[in-house]
Amino acid sequence: MQRLAWVQRLQTISQAGLTYARDPFDRQRYEQLQGLAAEIAASIATDPLETCLEVIRAEKGYATPKVDVRAVVEQGGKLLFMRESQDGRWALPGGWADIGESPSQIAEREVFEETGYRVRATKLLAVYDKAKHDHPPEF
Repeated sequence: MQRLAWVQRLQTISQAGLTYARDPFDRQRYEQLQGLAAEIAASIATDPLETCLEVIRAEKGYATPKVDVRAVVEQGGKLLFMRESQDGRWALPGGWADIGESPSQIAEREVFEETGYRVRATKLLAVYDKAKHDHPPEF
């Protein structure tokens, strides 16, 4: 969806601008960009403009990708799944990457935190870009 991509780009530009701009007039312009992004988001979402603006303003600092790491744990031909706390759906154990940890460390920690099992990661199976697959748009 093109308008969602515009919102994401405007949000990223405004977030970076607000992070590095020192001139008050430049900061005002980046805040206006955030407002424009929120208006576009509100035109495609069911949320009101104020909610869209809150979401856009929530992220601070230079925008970087959020990385989710999942573990495939197999034993005896069976796979380990756990229920997600947010929606109750079954998923592979995993979660957001933390700075300073390798993907294998994250996978091992997440499996233990979510299931109580201690595992050792042995290889990277795949890397997917969510933006390149059919997922419902998130805002």
